[in-house]
Amino acid sequence: MCHCARPARAAILPPPPGASRRRPGTVPEMEIAPADVAGWIGRSETAEDDATPLLARRMAGLLDRDAPEAGEVWPHCWIWALFWPALRHDATGPDGHAARGGFLPPIDLPRRMWGGSRILVETPIRVGEHVSRRSTITKVAEKSGRTGRLCFVTVEHRLTAGGAARLTEIQTIAYRGAAGAAAAPAEPGPGPDFEPMWRRRITPDAVLLYQYSAATFNTHRIHYDHPYATGVEGYPGLVVHGPLTATMLMELLGANLPAAMPRDFQVTALRPLYAPAPFDLVGRVDGDAFRLLALTGDGHPAMRIEGTLG
Repeated sequence: MCHCARPARAAILPPPPGASRRRPGTVPEMEIAPADVAGWIGRSETAEDDATPLLARRMAGLLDRDAPEAGEVWPHCWIWALFWPALRHDATGPDGHAARGGFLPPIDLPRRMWGGSRILVETPIRVGEHVSRRSTITKVAEKSGRTGRLCFVTVEHRLTAGGAARLTEIQTIAYRGAAGAAAAPAEPGPGPDFEPMWRRRITPDAVLLYQYSAATFNTHRIHYDHPYATGVEGYPGLVVHGPLTATMLMELLGANLPAAMPRDFQVTALRPLYAPAPFDLVGRVDGDAFRLLALTGDGHPAMRIEGTLG
């Protein structure tokens, strides 16, 4: 079966007492403030998918690399191309995301983005394996930032294959108000805070962002709809996917240390990157510790990854 036709098999488990029992995928009658989402903590859903050679070739193609063969390691950040939601077109919201409600709480802040992840690897997933995932909401926190009120939802994803634990991702989803993107700093940035061993310049374009959106079934319009991204959400251009930036950073590590096996790493999104503005990927390793950094063209840190090798 063509990968593009498959839905991930998913099931939302019953919510804890007091939580909403709204049918998954439906638009909520009203959105709720972060202080009112305690009932969603502990909510879980399960999904299953296959790490197919076809999807591996598609991911490798957009990253300009050779694809791993059946039985070889599935790169850790490629998990974001698995578990496509079975999302109906009439269940999408104005921004292209799934309409509020269902598994995630319907936070009353309109802008939703990926804030980062910690990934802990037990045993790598391999190309061709059938993979199961159990996702649980573990935390909801409200803060104030440069663009106003923020809310962060933490979701723990536990991935298994062949009955064994393979990988855990602790993901942060950030919500903010409708104000436009924060103004770009007027002064050049400081550059990397370490001496890089490796460096690569990336010039993202609409084709790359479309390829990644398609490979991950990410329907958020800020990544491929330029009039929407600039005219509605107020960004200066198409927004580079945070997971794509993280994937390219880990590809930098793999290209320079092909035998290395990351075991535990933290990805932190610091500021957005926009197409077609160039940005730089830099990194270094010291013993079993590695550091990776994405920098805007003028030297401001946009994403940081720090981790250890097995």
